[in-house]
Amino acid sequence: MHPFTDPAMVASYAESTLRKVPGLSDLHRMMMLLLAEHAPATADILVVGAGGGLELKAFAEAQPRWRFMGVDPSAEMLALALRTLGPLRTRVNLHQAYVDAAPSGPFDGATCLLTLHFLTRAERLRTLGEMRLRLRPGAPLVVAHHSYPKSGDPNLWLSRSVAFAGRSDADAAPAPASASAMAKRLPVLSDDEDEALLRQAGFSDVALFYAGFSFRGWVAAA
Repeated sequence: MHPFTDPAMVASYAESTLRKVPGLSDLHRMMMLLLAEHAPATADILVVGAGGGLELKAFAEAQPRWRFMGVDPSAEMLALALRTLGPLRTRVNLHQAYVDAAPSGPFDGATCLLTLHFLTRAERLRTLGEMRLRLRPGAPLVVAHHSYPKSGDPNLWLSRSVAFAGRSDADAAPAPASASAMAKRLPVLSDDEDEALLRQAGFSDVALFYAGFSFRGWVAAA
């Protein structure tokens, strides 16, 4: 069973994600502010990997005149997004698909949070390119996912994130083994590789704005 169709995983997604990602609520706010620097007051925003709805809810609460297109291949996670959004769902269209089957827009901004680290280099480049095609010229893209410093050990950085998610000293001991398993499962790239892929996909002005152990976030312009 794919984890994003597992009922138990879906049911605990919000709680577990808040525990795993350092400053997740602040990350959502930072992403919204970066979008707002260039988006119009009545912006149309593309959210790739929108299942769960956490960032959609944060954006919609902060920007009452924005409209959203949320794209995710998991029906179960999109159902969770609807429950998370509650009455805010009237400004959100959810589309069960990968980004290459998403509406063409053009959109005034796009985000992709905690998604790209599941993709191989080739799949990641294709996904970034598909988002670029759907953005107005100059529109912002904001992404955040697992990455690590180019001179660093990915297992070490992942183990730090695993220990952080455990939230107790007793949970820190198995972190290296868990990180090793995660590294085998996820095609995590270094930060310079991530930035190079953004530029290769046609984005400019690539800048790091967030780092929390193995999580990093960038803003770029279409």
